[in-house]
Amino acid sequence: MDNVKAAASAAIGAAETVAGTVVDVAKETAVVVGGTVAAVGEKLGTTAEAPLPLPDDRAQLMALHREARNRRDAASLMSTDRADAVRDLERIEVHIARVERAMDPPLV
Repeated sequence: MDNVKAAASAAIGAAETVAGTVVDVAKETAVVVGGTVAAVGEKLGTTAEAPLPLPDDRAQLMALHREARNRRDAASLMSTDRADAVRDLERIEVHIARVERAMDPPLV
């Protein structure tokens, strides 16, 4: 019985050590990633160009939306191309809503 208790105690101690190491690595990784994200944000904030203006014609917006959906669907998951396409979709959808609300009578 004492051997079982000693083995269990040793296993718990080893698990606590591993868990502590994992937490330490995760904290260090979060600091590094946070610094990298901040650096990229600063870089993009100073050099990124403003997106091109969108047309006010609903038909043209729908064509742009279709093209952005196709780009999103063709891009691999978790890629920057997919993220860019999703951001384009967001911009286009918001602009479509603005155009539709401005119609007489509004479509929405």
